[in-house]
Amino acid sequence: MNTVEKQDHFFDFAAEVGLTKHLGNVDATDRLTELCQIDRGAYVLDVGCGSGATAVYLAEIKGCRVMGVDILPRMVVRATELAKRKDVTGLTEFRVADAQDLPFPDQQFDAVITESVTAFPEDKERAVSEYTRVLKPGGYVGLNESTWLKTPPPPEIIEWASQEVGATVTPLTRDEWTGLLEKAGLQDLVVEIQEIDVQDEARGILARYGFGGMLRILGRTFKLYFGNQNYREFVKGVRQSGVTPDNLTEFFGYGIYVGRK
Repeated sequence: MNTVEKQDHFFDFAAEVGLTKHLGNVDATDRLTELCQIDRGAYVLDVGCGSGATAVYLAEIKGCRVMGVDILPRMVVRATELAKRKDVTGLTEFRVADAQDLPFPDQQFDAVITESVTAFPEDKERAVSEYTRVLKPGGYVGLNESTWLKTPPPPEIIEWASQEVGATVTPLTRDEWTGLLEKAGLQDLVVEIQEIDVQDEARGILARYGFGGMLRILGRTFKLYFGNQNYREFVKGVRQSGVTPDNLTEFFGYGIYVGRK
């Protein structure tokens, strides 16, 4: 299986079961919300919204308006379904869009956030430039992105990141992520780096989706597993390469990167 196929499977299957993962889970989302000064009056763009967990969460806890975009139509369907279940359709909207070519006019949003998204586009500089373009003056761009704590990472760390975060993920160093924000003209940067705790990440997924949400995800997962040969092959590959390296936290983590326009 080549990397393109593996990436397609990773995100297509995640969309089918309605699961969106990002490092740091709800704690990271709360920190982005705080640093980006997202409140009830804000209009927020969630780039790479996945199944809508963050967009719906922000609408619920802050009462703000959220536009969620994702490159996969199936993710947009799942996000819309979640918004309906949580009764926040009046505050949320979801559209198919590419982070590198956002279909919005200049200066439309009070905050633009991404969580484990900007590590994927081939042209990250263009993506961050787009985030800044659609942001109002005085607004904030906030990224939660996988980060190399030390380079070069050994092969087992690269393999772990590939199966855990996504096959074509390209983490950057702290300085590289910061440089992208600076090049886009953002200022007053805040950078916070965190190590990975695999057990905390697993617990965070449960906290994010709740018991009922996890039951729905598990039900869809079992249905997909027994009905899709490609998915069974994907799971088999993850099991074979899914051992967490002992030296993971030495090399791989995530960072919260926020800048003001």
